[in-house]
Amino acid sequence: MKLSFSTIQNQVLKTLEDKLPNYLKYHSVEHTKYVLEKAIYIASKEQVSGHDLFLLKIAALYHDIGFTKSNIEHEAIGCDIVRNELPKYGISGEDVDIICGMIMATKIPQHPQTHLEKILADADLEYLGTKHFKTVSELLYKELKHYNPNLTRSEWNSIQINFMQNHQYHTKFCRRYKAFRKQKHLEELKKQID
Repeated sequence: MKLSFSTIQNQVLKTLEDKLPNYLKYHSVEHTKYVLEKAIYIASKEQVSGHDLFLLKIAALYHDIGFTKSNIEHEAIGCDIVRNELPKYGISGEDVDIICGMIMATKIPQHPQTHLEKILADADLEYLGTKHFKTVSELLYKELKHYNPNLTRSEWNSIQINFMQNHQYHTKFCRRYKAFRKQKHLEELKKQID
């Protein structure tokens, strides 16, 4: 049986709300909602619509669902969940493979191959080039401190600098409209270390 996107969305968000550990300050339900919103927005700028947009939205919803089971290899776990759940919604094996490709494209370091993979990879890290950068990076710092209570602010800043220097946006839209601000955030972080 084929269900509407909103049915799938409601079920996935409920699963995330029920099963995500509360120490995941960054990889939260709010993050998934944000990535979904940004994936839809970037897709509109990249002229993606119809069935491709539907698959992108599903991948955005599921991209961090693996965190309900583990923070290690969560993308691969997410693909296992997708392969188990999506056929029940009438989504074909071919479409499930495309969705898993997008989920795996969010794995760090990102290596998206297809246009849809590039859009989801960019939506996942879009915050790096926005005014939300400090707020969101603070959530990630708190989350990482759960795993490593000794992580200092200066170590975190070094991690972020290294990450941002090696990160690049993949879509024309994000390269044009997000890269500049991301570079400004990177320069600010470097000043804090000097």
